Amino acid sequence: MKLAIQIGAGNIGRGFIGALLEQAGWHVVFADVVESIISAINANRRYTVHILDREQGELTIGNISGVLSNGPEFLEKVAECDLITTAVGPRVLPIIAKSIAAGIQKRIQAGNTAPMNVVCCENGLRTTTRLKNEVLTHLNAEEAAFIESNIGFVDCAVDRICPKPSFDDPLDAAVERYCEWDVEEAAWKGPKPEIPGMTYAGNLMAYLERKLFTLNSGHAVCAYLGTLKGYATILESIGDPAIGDTVYQAMKESGEGLIREFGFDAEKHHAYIDLIFSRFQNPFLQDETIRVGREPIRKLDPADRLIKPLVTADSYGLPVDHLIFGAAAAMRFDCPDDPQSVELLGKIQQEGPAAALAAYSGLKPENPLFGRILDVYRALAIV
Repeated sequence: MKLAIQIGAGNIGRGFIGALLEQAGWHVVFADVVESIISAINANRRYTVHILDREQGELTIGNISGVLSNGPEFLEKVAECDLITTAVGPRVLPIIAKSIAAGIQKRIQAGNTAPMNVVCCENGLRTTTRLKNEVLTHLNAEEAAFIESNIGFVDCAVDRICPKPSFDDPLDAAVERYCEWDVEEAAWKGPKPEIPGMTYAGNLMAYLERKLFTLNSGHAVCAYLGTLKGYATILESIGDPAIGDTVYQAMKESGEGLIREFGFDAEKHHAYIDLIFSRFQNPFLQDETIRVGREPIRKLDPADRLIKPLVTADSYGLPVDHLIFGAAAAMRFDCPDDPQSVELLGKIQQEGPAAALAAYSGLKPENPLFGRILDVYRALAIV
């Protein structure tokens, strides 16, 4: 039986990636630093994935166990597993890199040359490559050569809305029915297993950018504008006609940039936009605006969901009037429990919005987009 380690036993790890692997016949070892979750996994040995959609359903996930990701048992599992997947958030990847490196050293010591693959299922571009680079900082040249021969670090694109669950069993997870998991075919080491719900992609960057420019971008714009108006969920936000129209038009603007950048079929991509927009209106997904909006500094990064679609569309001379709202509203995201929100608002208060935008977005003040974002930022003060 194939053995997979899913690092991160949260809702995405349990409801999306871990569930797909278990349903494909793998034994899934969940690794996390939260002892209560790992204890519950090992005590119960099963949980339920609730599909909250217009067509609802349930999946029982039972071929599982758990280990602490900062404990010695984790290293033993890395030494013998076939696949490592992550769902921890991009900022945590450098933290887990040291443990993964130590597990690979144990694998070398055990003489295990069977192919293993690592796939980071995070919201971001090339996060697995970033993890690989972090892992290599903990290994010598001989160990790095072992990786090149035997371990694939495979970038991927993932897409499934997994809202915060609220069930009697804390292990139960909630997901929408739609899911997409595209992995980079060329980077995979060894035989390619059949995992329903996962596809091997030739041009992964096209899938990554399509998701970033459409789902991630639209989701963020909806969350930030909704938060400003006091809406608690994405469903409430998208139901506001003004917000709904802004989100849809922003996705269309970013889509026109994608069509030119990658040569997408225009009709198919417009249909994809409509599909994503309909997913935001799923009445069974009470996805919180605060959750979607967290980490605004990361989301304002030049390579992320707010600035990159804006810059790409603008580079082709396309309209970006609605995309502007995403970056401007992100600068007003106020969540005292989110360190990045606190940092962003603190910088704005101390140095002004122009300094904050320049520091986090990569845009130069002489870029016309810079002034346009600040104009909308100021206008949003009266929303």
